[in-house]
Amino acid sequence: MNKLTVKKLFFVSVIIGLLILFYQMDGQQYLSLEYIQQSLGRLQDYVKTDSFNAVGSYFLIYVICTALSFPGATILTLLAGALFGAFYGTIIVSFASTIGATLAFLSTRFLARDYVMKKVGARAKAFDEGVKKDGSWYLFTMRLLPVFPFFVINLAMGLTSISVKNFFFVSQLGMLPGTFVYVNAGQELAQITSLSGILSPRLFLAFSLLGLLPLIIKFITAKYKSYKVYEKYKKPKKFDYNIAVIGAGSGGLVTAYIAAAVKAKVILIEKHKMGGDCLYTGCVPSKALIRTARFMREQKLSKDYGVQSASAELNFSAAMSRVHNVIKKIEPHDSVERYSELGVECVQDEAFVVDPWTVRLKDRQITAKNIVIATGAKPRVPDIEGLKTVPFVTSDTIWGLTELPKKFLVLGGGPIGSELAQAFAALGSEVTILEMGAQILGREDRDVVELMTNVFKRERIKILKQIKVKSFEKTNEKNLVVIENNGVVEKIEFDLVLLATGREANVKGFGLEQLGIELTDRKTIQTDAYLRTNIPNIYACGDVVGPYQFTHAASHQAWFTSVNSLFSPFKKFKINYDHLPWSTFTHPEISRIGLNEADAKEKKIEYEITKYEINDLDRAIADSSDYGFVKVLTVPGKDKILGVTIVADHSSDLLPEFVIAMKYGLGLNKILSTIHSYPTMAEANKYAAGVWKKAHAPKKVLQFLKKFHAWRRS
Repeated sequence: MNKLTVKKLFFVSVIIGLLILFYQMDGQQYLSLEYIQQSLGRLQDYVKTDSFNAVGSYFLIYVICTALSFPGATILTLLAGALFGAFYGTIIVSFASTIGATLAFLSTRFLARDYVMKKVGARAKAFDEGVKKDGSWYLFTMRLLPVFPFFVINLAMGLTSISVKNFFFVSQLGMLPGTFVYVNAGQELAQITSLSGILSPRLFLAFSLLGLLPLIIKFITAKYKSYKVYEKYKKPKKFDYNIAVIGAGSGGLVTAYIAAAVKAKVILIEKHKMGGDCLYTGCVPSKALIRTARFMREQKLSKDYGVQSASAELNFSAAMSRVHNVIKKIEPHDSVERYSELGVECVQDEAFVVDPWTVRLKDRQITAKNIVIATGAKPRVPDIEGLKTVPFVTSDTIWGLTELPKKFLVLGGGPIGSELAQAFAALGSEVTILEMGAQILGREDRDVVELMTNVFKRERIKILKQIKVKSFEKTNEKNLVVIENNGVVEKIEFDLVLLATGREANVKGFGLEQLGIELTDRKTIQTDAYLRTNIPNIYACGDVVGPYQFTHAASHQAWFTSVNSLFSPFKKFKINYDHLPWSTFTHPEISRIGLNEADAKEKKIEYEITKYEINDLDRAIADSSDYGFVKVLTVPGKDKILGVTIVADHSSDLLPEFVIAMKYGLGLNKILSTIHSYPTMAEANKYAAGVWKKAHAPKKVLQFLKKFHAWRRS
């Protein structure tokens, strides 16, 4: 038991002790209307003879009652009016009640906030951000409305991330009108027969309307901000389109598709080719090349399959031709013809956003009620001395290669760098990865990185970590990179370098700067929970927004941009990424959903690990792919899934079972009780659930059953 837990237990014990003492001494009788009325004369005399001590005693009693949520705050407030008058009584009660409320608030935060936030799990961060943004408004509203018990508000707000300073001053301001009403009524305390009569229906309605004031102010403020955004522009009386979508990658295509499906008039503008990065420079070509690399890797392992010898001669140019043929086969899925048949007007042109409703094309201007920015991202080219003097490629330009580089240098060991490094190594290149961080695959857990590092070493991929790239040089027809490795300057020769140092959003050159569209620190477009920019009718989705630069993330966002832009303000939906999966297509593949260990530690979420090693799986053994693991993070003592990481052959095909389980609240017990075909890789999921079940077997029940079965044998 740690020190913090001991402190919490002691604090709870003190509070429970005070509550027991209060009720054992029948403390509630001293805070009843009858007792206060009977004692009023004596108390008034005490105030006259020793006002300083009277105020101090009253103030302390009020603070204690409020802090411990004792019943009687209403009586004490009335008493302030009878003893100190409306003006001074209101001041005294205002500070005493706020201090007491703040102590109750701090007590709840100390005792329960961390626990509750852990239970909330992955949504805790979004919840906290919402409270930081609007918490003061909602607190003010609840303080004004008499239907919300004040002590409940104190305890509930302690579970949020609102600052103590905001809680104190907003509470004091919000409670002031009600405090004055009760203190003022307390001047006639002797004549009051019932507490329920203090708030007349008319006064209750007035407070209720007053309670709506913050929300009304917020609404008016939003309208004013909207007015200020639009005041310098002339809004068209009629629009040519419901939505103008700029960019025909995954986000733009899905936005246009959904809009057309609900019969909206939509124009889709793309300056290059329909399909975007995923089709031409990302997912599709990389997976096509990885398949060729897999074949080359497998023939080198022929003896593992009982084949005495096998050989394959790579024609790199032909392999790249296959990549482009794969692209051509998929092109019709994203073609102008297909989307035109769906009802989308497709235009190949450069778009320039003139104002919130107008987009200029080469030969015309069009207007749209809403604009969706889906312009994607591009590879980041770092500013390194001498880079332009040596041959380099990015994930966009690598597909134009016709010759396999002998010495292939990869700058960056993230997912893109790792995938292509391993593919080119299997094809025959001598590969070196330069990673600036402490590990490759920086977002993955240590056990994942260790496994993949060992795989890369077996495949003779050289990994240099925590290095600094100082410059590039071209000397005597040799390409060299100058690095600093553990304080030592080295030079490495290469034929071609792949820049895999991240991607940057396409936000320049088409009008966003002139409109004042706000950007994040990462230079992506800043959007709210509905994917609106700071100009309310301009939305954004995909890589230009982030935070996840995946094709399926862009498609997920596109549903929200389309529906929200078409149906707001009548109906709108907040984006969430709670059940977003992703995979890195190395060999073996790395697939994830939810939290991994690094995420859970960063967010201070308690978790329990269940791990199943793939080397135990029959199908994996039969395929000679018995390596990797399934790692599941669960709530301690429960089968609720917090996150899953799978490192295995075809792990991207194993993950969806966990995606469905997490989305619909199914625990490991449900997966364990589901029939899986034998022998399949998918059984790994069931066996992982079995490992969890074994670890949580009820020992006492099993001991009883052992005795029961022994009895039956006798």
